[in-house]
Amino acid sequence: MRDNWQKVLRLLREEDRFVVAAHNNPDGDALGSTAALGWVLEALGKQYWLYNASPLPARFSWVSLPQSLHNRAPSWDPEWYFLLDCGNVYRIGHDAAIQFPADRVVNIDHHVSNIGFGGMNLVEPSRSSVGEIIGYLAMDLGIPLSGPLGEAVYLAMVTDTGSFSFESSTPESMELAAEIIRQGLNPGAFNARLQNQWRLNRLHLMGEVLRRARLFSNGRIGLITISADDREQTGATIEDCDDVVDYIRRVKGIKVAVSLREDEPKKIKFSLRSFGNTDVGVMAAAVGGGGHKNASGGELYSSLEQAEAFLVRLIDKHLTMADKNPGHLPG
Repeated sequence: MRDNWQKVLRLLREEDRFVVAAHNNPDGDALGSTAALGWVLEALGKQYWLYNASPLPARFSWVSLPQSLHNRAPSWDPEWYFLLDCGNVYRIGHDAAIQFPADRVVNIDHHVSNIGFGGMNLVEPSRSSVGEIIGYLAMDLGIPLSGPLGEAVYLAMVTDTGSFSFESSTPESMELAAEIIRQGLNPGAFNARLQNQWRLNRLHLMGEVLRRARLFSNGRIGLITISADDREQTGATIEDCDDVVDYIRRVKGIKVAVSLREDEPKKIKFSLRSFGNTDVGVMAAAVGGGGHKNASGGELYSSLEQAEAFLVRLIDKHLTMADKNPGHLPG
């Protein structure tokens, strides 16, 4: 991996005409790492294009980008394509406006499930976020982590570590955060912008959804469902559903928190959260999803009720097997 690190540094120094893209419906790490790499390329005087198949999420409208986030291909011919925070190339979105030639793709990620799909792969599962990787690349390039670059890296790290409360909060990530703060970032002002972005509709949705929260498997599984009707009745959007799963995880005794969101009829987005050694990444992978040990997800093509019953059975099976044989989870 050290060789790959040096190859990426050399490419950034010597090459030009880059597309930078992350997965659609970007979270804080996807957007933060996109912005951060954009600011790195800006500092290096490169020609680049920031791409995402989805619009800029409203909750991140305050993030400073070096150029607009585009949903179309550039008018010029790119030489290199950086794909960030994607376990596989399909995470870019099935309706992507850009074709990504495999031999020109630089795959930068921290998901253990990443399949190494790029012509060049810098995949470091020990990192808290892709933003952390970009931050250390910037430092090796001699670019200060101040101003909007430092803020973008910090956004990626703070969102993917749950404000440095998850196990992914390593000494290296904390040291990088400290360096960004030394270079001028104000954590209080930053967190006010990050956290105070809710609409009242989101609060109404959360009240309805959390009221119906249920426990399964002797209290080891906590589950919430968000139907299309819930969103319509509260005026909530898909974005308003983000991170609601974290609230059910706070119930004492729960090992796996589950949220199911009905995006379309027969299309259910599921999110899994856990603590410690309970590996929801393996559970998600069993049904074609992926992610991290304590935060994963995927899609199921069924009704909301069918998806709920299926996931409860699957998770209960994994938990029971883990109890009987610690260190092993069924496939």
